[in-house]
Amino acid sequence: MSAASFDPGEVFQALGMRAVDSAGFDAAVVEAPGEDLRCVFLWGTDCYNCNIFKGTAMLHRQALLDLGLTWFQADVYADTALGRRFSLHGVPTFVLFRAGRRLGRITGWPGLPQFQAAIARLRAEAAAQAPADGSRVAAADLKNPDGSPS
Repeated sequence: MSAASFDPGEVFQALGMRAVDSAGFDAAVVEAPGEDLRCVFLWGTDCYNCNIFKGTAMLHRQALLDLGLTWFQADVYADTALGRRFSLHGVPTFVLFRAGRRLGRITGWPGLPQFQAAIARLRAEAAAQAPADGSRVAAADLKNPDGSPS
């Protein structure tokens, strides 16, 4: 892939990223049913480091798909309310959710091996914390450590 032919927006289709915004974020990501691990890619137009991730994602598409994430994306330069919601100081940022709960975030693109390791750690932690009876804690009962919403 040459620099002249690189289209940063291709990654959205390649990874099946669904666009979200501040108005529909909770319904699409936090409150939607399912136990899938959801990764929200927060980026900005013409952001150099965001484009580094996008280029890497195109080169390592299958490795990222193999992580089994449900992907979402939002341009926080265009939707500043969403950026403020997560107190962003830089992009790209990846925020991870499962079953109505924010599990963590990765600020900056650490590279594929570190990203894979972080996802593996989150999966292991989630498995260790799962209720033995398989029940799900209601999303309304889950708060971030500081008491703020996801």
